[in-house]
Amino acid sequence: MKTSLRQLITVLALGAVALPVVSIAQEAPPAEKRGPGGPGGGRGRMTPEQQVERLSEALTLTAEQKTKITAIYKEQAAAMAAIPQEERREKMMEMMKATREKIRATLTPEQMKKFDEMPPMGGGRGGPGGKGGEKKQQ
Repeated sequence: MKTSLRQLITVLALGAVALPVVSIAQEAPPAEKRGPGGPGGGRGRMTPEQQVERLSEALTLTAEQKTKITAIYKEQAAAMAAIPQEERREKMMEMMKATREKIRATLTPEQMKKFDEMPPMGGGRGGPGGKGGEKKQQ
């Protein structure tokens, strides 16, 4: 009986020591790294402003281009949110294609060339430099 009580106390003490370690590992990422869906809900999606900053770093956008492209990304996000969850997957590719075309229309010829060489924003699946592109190169 004394042995079981001792074991129980030991297990509880170890659990109390391990709890802070486990809770630290489960903390949410910083707000700037989270998507618009909050902790875990954003699934790594970038905000329209973050998407524009990524493009600006690669293409050196003007202030006017940044404003126009931010509006394009916000329009896409609103349109995507309006589509029922079960239909999003099938409509996402055509929406992304339409968004890329709208963005291309705001770019200079030099920027367009660089933009066309960039992988798509949605993880790059199937586009140049993405998982689909890697398979084609082998």
